[in-house]
Amino acid sequence: MKVTKVKAKQLDAILPQTQCRECGYNGCKPYAEAMANGEADINLCPPGGVNTLQKLADLLKRDAKPYIDQLKEKYRAPSIAIIDENLCIGCVKCIKACPIDAIVGAPKLMHTVIKAECSGCELCIPVCPMDCIQMEVLPERSIDEQEIKSRHWRERYDARNTRLSKNEVIKQARHEAAKLNKQETERKNKRAVIAAAIARSKMKRNKSNE
Repeated sequence: MKVTKVKAKQLDAILPQTQCRECGYNGCKPYAEAMANGEADINLCPPGGVNTLQKLADLLKRDAKPYIDQLKEKYRAPSIAIIDENLCIGCVKCIKACPIDAIVGAPKLMHTVIKAECSGCELCIPVCPMDCIQMEVLPERSIDEQEIKSRHWRERYDARNTRLSKNEVIKQARHEAAKLNKQETERKNKRAVIAAAIARSKMKRNKSNE
């Protein structure tokens, strides 16, 4: 088990961390875990291209050659999302879809992409009801630049997941508190109804005894 976990972590370190899900998994880490467990092949990362393919092949002692031409065709160059501010209605759907919190805005107010943070995952495009998000292709990054970006995106992705987890815990705690308060209120109301019924019964008995 320890070997598999270490290998999954090493594989994840190689992936570009765009969190685009084009591999068919819910992010880079699940894809890395699937590869480590022998459940996924090494040619499923279009943003990583041939460079990532070769690194994965080297680590897993696989032959990358059969996949090179295929991945060259599927390769997706670096890009960032651009929101047409004139069309944006502030629906917040793109903000919720962004895996690294690279979109800012508020309900019913215009949203914008933080260009320096965007990984180009394209997950914001299909959820936009106004079709007001387009991708802008960027110049190719050097290997060092890409590694820096990948580490940064992984940190933002992890931070977002941590925040969402905490929010879910808080939400669940509030739900449980509200449930307990409701139950306590219902018990109090029930006791009040019973007490009122007893009081009416006593009044009737007192009147009948007069």
